[in-house]
Amino acid sequence: MTSVPSPATTTPQDALDQAVARFGAPGIAAEVRDGRGTWFGSAGFSDTATGLRRQPSERFRIGSTTKAFTAAVVLLLAAEGRLGLDDTVERWLPGLVAGNGHDGRTVTLRQLLDHTSGIFNYGNDPEFFAKGVGEAWFRHRFDSHAPEELVRIGLATPPLFAPGEAFLYSNTNYFLAALIAERATGRTFAQELDRLVVRPLGLAGTSLPGARAHIEGPHPLHYSTLFSGDAAAAVHDATVMDQSFAWAAGGIVSTLGDLQCFFRALLGADLLPAAEQREMFTTVGTAGPVPWIPGTRYGLGVFSQDLPCGTTVWGNAGATYGSWTYAVGSRDGGRLLTVQVNGDWSGLGVFDGVLDAVFGRGAAGGEPSRG
Repeated sequence: MTSVPSPATTTPQDALDQAVARFGAPGIAAEVRDGRGTWFGSAGFSDTATGLRRQPSERFRIGSTTKAFTAAVVLLLAAEGRLGLDDTVERWLPGLVAGNGHDGRTVTLRQLLDHTSGIFNYGNDPEFFAKGVGEAWFRHRFDSHAPEELVRIGLATPPLFAPGEAFLYSNTNYFLAALIAERATGRTFAQELDRLVVRPLGLAGTSLPGARAHIEGPHPLHYSTLFSGDAAAAVHDATVMDQSFAWAAGGIVSTLGDLQCFFRALLGADLLPAAEQREMFTTVGTAGPVPWIPGTRYGLGVFSQDLPCGTTVWGNAGATYGSWTYAVGSRDGGRLLTVQVNGDWSGLGVFDGVLDAVFGRGAAGGEPSRG
């Protein structure tokens, strides 16, 4: 990731203003917490037609930031003794990962969570991908998908490498992990997410809506170019759509404050027992057949990232239709940034300025104080 040049005096609010001005983001909202308090800032709009400004309580789709929640559920189930990270996929889902070069007897739950299974990402299947791009999106926005259906799409491509040999970011991994959680408990993944994470942490704005197309409660419109790849593509309102295609890999709705609470508990060792905490933050390199975010290492549902300013942050990020999210902090959770853009065409560069303002040189004097 290339850092956006900014003067040493750039504040988080300056960085948000620049994100809108330089990247054409419809709106951006951020929350920063450290020992001095909490700061909320925004630029742009929740609704560009009405001029409604971004609000602290807004709910939005967090994309692959969901993976940190899914990994936390699996690790908490491991702490309860219901499953083990070195259990094979075959043990829990017999016969599902088989054929076409796949062998569920050689893939572990740990390898699903750290993306070293070699299993292809169903979202990159050309036929499946084409249904969500450009004008095709309008015909398929309310399509509902069973998890097993999407897993089978991923398995239709042979594994890209033997388990444990490299890194390949794949949503199929997290679908399989959530299916294992369901098999181990006899309950739905959404129920286990609620039992183990949402209710204990009091995350009132967080849910896994699945096929429910509407976002409940206050939310920004989610503006999308529908991943058309055309630099001049029209922008559409993609707020209302079935999210079962993302499920346990990218389907959660949350808020800036809830993400702050979750990652503070995760990084601060207040959610997971010590053994599971160590497992989550044991990382692998992200080199592999498909390039990933530069300067990162991947744990179980979280990554570390070496920022250009020299600081290492921990957390996760995600993109989905009309929403890009970043939720990262210091390793101990003492300083946290959660930020969301309600447009999907700017790429990760839209976050560079605020990351530098919060974690870069001179950032300790930067904004929190309650506001």
